[in-house]
Amino acid sequence: MATAMDEVAIDKHNGRVPVTVLTGFLGSGKTTLLNRILSEQHGKRIAVIENEFGEIGVDQELVIGAEEELFEMNNGCICCTVRGDLIRILGTLMKRREKFDYILIETTGLADPGPVAQTFFVDDEMRDKLHLDGIVTLVDARHVLLHLDDSSEAQEQIAFADVIILNKTDLVSADELNALEARIHRMNANAKILRSQQADVPIPEILDQGGFDLDRALEIDDKFLEPEYPFEWGGAYHLEAGDYRAVLQGGPDPAMGAFVVPVYSRGEDALKAAEMAAVLAFSGEEQSVQPGGEIAIGDHLQQLQLEGDGPFAFLLRIPKSGVYVVFTQHHPDEFEMQLHGAAGPLEAEASRAFKPDHEHDEEVTSVGLVTDGDMDPRRFNEWMQKLLMEKGTDIFRMKGFVAIKGKNERFLFQGVHMLFDGKPDKPWNGAPRKSQIVLIGRNLNREELTEGFLACRC
Repeated sequence: MATAMDEVAIDKHNGRVPVTVLTGFLGSGKTTLLNRILSEQHGKRIAVIENEFGEIGVDQELVIGAEEELFEMNNGCICCTVRGDLIRILGTLMKRREKFDYILIETTGLADPGPVAQTFFVDDEMRDKLHLDGIVTLVDARHVLLHLDDSSEAQEQIAFADVIILNKTDLVSADELNALEARIHRMNANAKILRSQQADVPIPEILDQGGFDLDRALEIDDKFLEPEYPFEWGGAYHLEAGDYRAVLQGGPDPAMGAFVVPVYSRGEDALKAAEMAAVLAFSGEEQSVQPGGEIAIGDHLQQLQLEGDGPFAFLLRIPKSGVYVVFTQHHPDEFEMQLHGAAGPLEAEASRAFKPDHEHDEEVTSVGLVTDGDMDPRRFNEWMQKLLMEKGTDIFRMKGFVAIKGKNERFLFQGVHMLFDGKPDKPWNGAPRKSQIVLIGRNLNREELTEGFLACRC
């Protein structure tokens, strides 16, 4: 039964269930904080949704009390392909509304929290039943500077936060910590900043914050409430039958995706009428088009090849007069792109920029390692030491558990770059002995890692 405190908390949100999004870059301490929240006597019954980046999930094994209301999503990033799954799971949860008072969503370390927060504003059913109480971001004080300049995810996690926890403060000097806090304050002056070791912070400081600040979210991203698209720009042109040229200069990428489709509307209505066809095209097959080649109409996505400085010209053959909408992967301004007719450059009669979908660093991958039986302690220790020494800078996050020969408890461990921490955990108690590890990072050689891992078996 909910306590009086919980009833008050729920009532102040007009009967909606409060939701906290727990985020932070890989290895910042999210699962440690989650375990603290689930361990403390705060009078709340909390349902947990976890999202992992990788092909196998280990976090459910690492969360205490995970046999209760815990849902695990490990088939993608919660802010990308599985956001539909998030809505589905939340809908399933609400059918069991009497079993919990609060919802915690722990995102993968590679998630942009913006699209996750957006779910609670743009989906009517979610908005009516759930209240986004806040975004809590953990920051690894020791390693965040390795990622802050080149990771948009790390930047967005800080920018959208209502509460920022500077974790692992014992691993940096006082001067380094003060400098880091000052930098984070410049990035997000409105967030409450807490310092911690082992994610040990007062629970009232992170739950029941009173509500996510939508106005500030719109200041960070003026398209926050808009859906995401696989393209950045669309323009509608009224064209007579004949030949036209798309002319581009060199830009930030060696290719530019383009899709052209005829419609029977004009102006803004033309853009709306063509959106779904463009989404399908950008999600389907691609055709490579070299300079001088022809851009097909209403067909597959065209990848215009732009090797070099340019200019590059592509033929657009219009079979009959009408309105045609051109969608481009990037904004045309980045490539000085123009559509030319016989009389020169043409202006779109209507155009708009679209909110592009969230993309991860393509070099960041996940490797999952699983085997049954016991590990030889000497071989496993030597393999792990060698791995961290040679590949530590490329390993953003490592976590898992192993069955050590002669030990009744499983050995639980985690690592961030070259730091490694492990301890005995719960006994096997007759459960099948196995070892399971997830590594996330750059330049991970799956075959080499698998070979080294399996060589540790007894």
